[in-house]
Amino acid sequence: MNITHIEHIGIAVENMEEAIAYYENVLGLKCYAIEEVADQKVKTAFFMVGQTKVELLESTSPEGPIGKFIENRGPGLHHLAFAVSDVAQSLQKAEAKGMRLIDKAPRQGAEGLKIGFLHPKSTLGVLTELCGKK
Repeated sequence: MNITHIEHIGIAVENMEEAIAYYENVLGLKCYAIEEVADQKVKTAFFMVGQTKVELLESTSPEGPIGKFIENRGPGLHHLAFAVSDVAQSLQKAEAKGMRLIDKAPRQGAEGLKIGFLHPKSTLGVLTELCGKK
């Protein structure tokens, strides 16, 4: 697996407007993009912090993964995303090393990236996302 950097940190929020206001007005960051990923039932907002992004995630349906996460655990840190050169190859390598996968193959994520998740039961409790252009 060729990890190049932390791509983003995903944070589940209950109210996107309130969360954006906090990140902009209190922390002084600037939201540069808001996007809905319909098939994942989520709306995202992005902030740059140096070379790393913070991604806010608001569920568009209680049945979506973020809706279920918030119902079970409340808002807060959802996942850590690493940039890789090849998502499909990285998923295969992780599985070969005994990691449990949520995604067997890459799928489309926000900002036009391909994404794939490793299950937190095999990653020391941290939902781990691999993402890249390929």
